[in-house]
Amino acid sequence: MSGDVSPTALPVHVLGRADVQAALKRHDFGQVFKLARQWGGISFLKIADACDIKPERVGKLARGDGAITTYEKIAYIADALGIPGHMIGMAPRPWEQASTPTSASRPELISPLATAAPGIAGVPESDDVGTVDLEGDEVQRRRFLAASIGIATGAAMTPGAVGRRIGQRQVQHLQRRTTRLRSLDDVLGGADTRHIYRAELDSTMNLLRNASYTETTGRQLLSLVAEQAQQAGWAAFDAGRQTEASALYEKAFQAATEAQDAALAGNSLAFLAYQQVSTGTSGVATAAASCETASTDAPATVRALLFERRAWAHAKAGQAQETEQALGQAEEALTGNSSDRPGPDWSSWVDTRELQIMKGRCWTELHRPLRAVPALESALADFADAHARDKSLYLTWLAHAYLDAGEIEQSAAVITRAMDLSTGIGSVRPQQRANEFLLRLQPHRTIAPVAELLDRAAM
Repeated sequence: MSGDVSPTALPVHVLGRADVQAALKRHDFGQVFKLARQWGGISFLKIADACDIKPERVGKLARGDGAITTYEKIAYIADALGIPGHMIGMAPRPWEQASTPTSASRPELISPLATAAPGIAGVPESDDVGTVDLEGDEVQRRRFLAASIGIATGAAMTPGAVGRRIGQRQVQHLQRRTTRLRSLDDVLGGADTRHIYRAELDSTMNLLRNASYTETTGRQLLSLVAEQAQQAGWAAFDAGRQTEASALYEKAFQAATEAQDAALAGNSLAFLAYQQVSTGTSGVATAAASCETASTDAPATVRALLFERRAWAHAKAGQAQETEQALGQAEEALTGNSSDRPGPDWSSWVDTRELQIMKGRCWTELHRPLRAVPALESALADFADAHARDKSLYLTWLAHAYLDAGEIEQSAAVITRAMDLSTGIGSVRPQQRANEFLLRLQPHRTIAPVAELLDRAAM
């Protein structure tokens, strides 16, 4: 939007109401729409047109059916209805007048993500970007986090640093910051994190282009660019932006290659292979190249990750023998050398449970339910609901495996759980997977639990 306030902006007397402020604070935009019509005389049709939402959905939201959860859409609605940033936990919107209270006059709104080191534009002094609370109501917590990280998007690290000298300390700060930000992916989808990951990458690229540094520091910055591009690419992939994801993975591979970081270069190819498989093309050759690119002395978690991705590519290609071989190599990497040096943070999530999940997924794709079901059930038994996107996705594979085994009622129960768990997740993948499964259930509509589930999905 331009710098002008929207013509559909909520009147001051509406914004001043306690019930409106309470609804804004909890991001209950359905209630906001309802109160806007009641007290501001703004029709649902006008709200729908201004906020780029279908009129029928505006009505559903006003009745308490559904929620707005992504930062991008929350920001769009704020601009369309003239809602000041501080009322929804964001930085001031571009159209706000200079006299509008800003985050500078409200210290509680200053995000630690926007903290910068003195004298070095774009380099944070503190790596404390906050911790992720995994307790409490999962959907409400995700909504809060998704909107809260938008503060940093509006206050991304400033460009500049032309001719400034940076060294190990600044790079280490950036690395710790990247590590902490990665934890957001555990509880939020790519639609919520894509902006902040891309802002981090752009800031580091700015330093790489404009700052001065030693050759060693330059290689470290290139490795950091590769790592951040991979994370940004993953978020884009998770949000359904495949062209953007491909470009970021290729950028990551180029930066890792220039940095002579074989492990990161191999992981960039593994990401590309995973995306190729997910978009319907064969990723076998790219996955094989990823394993060959990373040196044989790469850390155990890195080797396991690359072999897992290779197994997945083989499974999607229907190659059972090659799948089993790659899974065996991944397991050998994880368990074969207990004295192996620690791996990088970006591969730290790869463990024996993750391997079990990948085994279950691969055997599901190969229609081997007798292998798939035990692997997935054991791995997911104590998998926390806080990791809602991942758990809901893994449950979809379990549902498919149950259906392959002829356990129709159980498969319907599992997919119902997956759909419930994915509510409010800023990722296109859980819904895509669920929709694919519901198509498989159609021939079994005569079974009561299946009919109930299909009717619910059609609402």
